[in-house]
Order: sequence, then C-alpha cells, then structure tokens
Amino acid sequence: MEMEEIEISQLEVVARLLAAMVLCGLIGIERELRDQPAGFRTHILLGLGAALFTLVSAYGFEEFTELALEAGGGVQFDPTRIAAQIVTGIGFLGAGAIIRQGLDIRGLTTAASLWAAAAVGTAAGAGYFFGAAATTAIVLAALYLLREFRGWVVSRRGREFGLLQVTLEEEGGDISRVTGLLQRHGGEIRRLDAEAEEGLVHYTVQVRLPAGAAVQELLAELSRLPGVRRAGISGLHPVD
Repeated sequence: MEMEEIEISQLEVVARLLAAMVLCGLIGIERELRDQPAGFRTHILLGLGAALFTLVSAYGFEEFTELALEAGGGVQFDPTRIAAQIVTGIGFLGAGAIIRQGLDIRGLTTAASLWAAAAVGTAAGAGYFFGAAATTAIVLAALYLLREFRGWVVSRRGREFGLLQVTLEEEGGDISRVTGLLQRHGGEIRRLDAEAEEGLVHYTVQVRLPAGAAVQELLAELSRLPGVRRAGISGLHPVD
C-alpha cells in the first residue's frame, strides 16, 4: 500500500467535519425542542469531537504510518485505536444527562441520543457517509415517530408522574387521609417530603397516577379533607 492511498485532502477533512456537524445537529434539534439539558450545540460538539478523533486516529500520524509501511510489517499499528475509545469515553456525558427524580430516572433517551451522535460523528470522520446519514434518519424517526406511538400506548395503559403539594394544619390535618385518597384514585406514591411552618405542614408528594386520571376531581376531594389548607399538582408527564 502506498502512502498516498491512505492520505486525504484538507477539503475532505472539512467535508467530513461538516457532515458530522449537520447530522448530529439534526439529532440535537429534536432534543432542543424537548427542552432537554443536552441539546443542539451539545450534540454538534460531540459529533465534531468524535469525527476529529477518528480523523486523528486514521490520518493524524503520517510519519509513523509511513515508517510502518516502509518496515513491511515490522512495525505494528492500529489506526482505529483512538476511535475505539470514543465508545467508552462518551459515557461521562451520557451520565450527566441522566437525572434522578425520587425513584424515577429521567434523561435516558437524551443519553442514548448522545451515544448515537458519537457513532454518527465517528462514521462521518471515517468517511462512511451513507452509514452516518442512514443512522441519523433512523434516530430521528425513533425520536419523533416512536414518541407518538409511545404516547398512544401510555394513553391506553400508561401512568403519569407528578408532584402534589398539600398544606395541612398541624392540628387536625392527617397525611394518611391524603395518601389513602391518592391510592383510591389509583395513585402510586414514590416519595413524600414534609416541612413544618407556623402551625402548618407543607407536604410534597411524588406520585404516579393512571394516564388520563381525573386530576381536578382528585384535587377537589383533597380540598374537602379535614385540615387541608391548599392542594395542587404540577409537572404531570408520562413516565419515561
């Protein structure tokens, strides 16, 4: 193999980096529209970094590669060694996108999209444009179309996660009545925190409710319980 056969032009380098930027940016836009912590710019930077690592791994050591070729097999080298570390190195970014809320885990989809963006960037850096483009298309289809399908499934048999805030009088209020009412409505209590203040106790309850539950009816019943000063629920969304 001649040295010229494994060299690429500067124009080709720019083309591969731009391909990684565009393809990973498309994945990042979807995450940005979902208000995820890792969005458009994060995916672009990740893809560009993976592409550059791949380029450096394959073409960044010209003198050493030339020496290995001239030695006729006497010098062993692996041009994919750096690129292989991308697969394991991307884990720290994915872990940063995962958020624990009580006993529920959020951000797994974003972490997976980061991992996929690293793969797209690596493929673009290696010049495998078809694989990079096809993967981007499939990832976007999974994020958009399967989200709609998942929403349909959740609406049939799913559950929603929310935060219930209840203020009870310290004298006369009984949180067991609240939890009992939640359970009668099919709620599953995940966590309960309390904070006392001047004769009142403020409770924050992380709860899972059946999808499509009559939330307003539930709040009305809570408000009628003895000792309840205020009741409200926020953050209802399908459990992911």
